[in-house]
Amino acid sequence: VGTPPPRVLIVDDVTTTGATLSEVARVLREGGATHRYAVAMARED
Repeated sequence: VGTPPPRVLIVDDVTTTGATLSEVARVLREGGATHRYAVAMARED
C-alpha cells in the first residue's frame, strides 16, 4: 500500500468496542503516521 501521510483521519461509521479504530491506528503508527485522529459517526452500546 505504501507509506501513510504523517497526519491521518480515521473515519468509522459505527464503533462498539473501539477495536477496529485501535488496530487501524496501530498499523498507521507502525507505518510512520505521527498524528492519528479518529471519529465515529455512531456508538453502539
